[in-house]
Amino acid sequence: MTLAIFDLDNTLLCGDSDHAWGDFLVTEGVVDGDAYRSANDAFLKAYQNGTLKIRDYLAFALQPLAQTPLPRLLALREQFMQERIYPLILPKGQALVADHRRQGHQLLMITATNQFVTAPIADALGFESLIATEPEFLDGAYTGRVQGTPSFQEGKIERLHQWLAATGGGEQQMQGAWFYSDSHNDLPLLEQVQNPVAVDPDDTLARAARDRGWPVISLRG
Repeated sequence: MTLAIFDLDNTLLCGDSDHAWGDFLVTEGVVDGDAYRSANDAFLKAYQNGTLKIRDYLAFALQPLAQTPLPRLLALREQFMQERIYPLILPKGQALVADHRRQGHQLLMITATNQFVTAPIADALGFESLIATEPEFLDGAYTGRVQGTPSFQEGKIERLHQWLAATGGGEQQMQGAWFYSDSHNDLPLLEQVQNPVAVDPDDTLARAARDRGWPVISLRG
């Protein structure tokens, strides 16, 4: 079965769910407002510039999961979905996902954003499978640490191979695979698939796509 792999943030969403979650936590008074928002903005800029140190970011981003009781977290996440995520979903992105589904392709979302934030988004968009950065969860609570390899840059390739092995698909499942992304941070995985597609790409990815002859599409507007 052909794989149709999608990035999430700024690809299927008109925005970044990771950054939006941090901003939402500030708005709801879960974290220290000014300091957290400043750090959240700085990490987003580093991601955009290609200078993000993913372990440093995750130490920051996963801490609120460890500091907030699980029932409160779940209620916040539902509110976040309603107020922040549903307005960001791109109809053209939904149509593209639906087109791959009609073709019988296996849908896979792969994102650097953590699984707590992205699992309900993947469900809302109709994805069968999700690879996301995994926050460690022990004895009914998040620890603030990462479990395994973050699905970021080359880590997306590692996690994808682990997923292929675990699902029994094997490397042959990559034959004819598609991958849609907006970010130059995803160049390692884009270079691994037969059908890479740049979606509303950043400047670095746009240049790379032009040089390599990859399709460039827009899901906005």
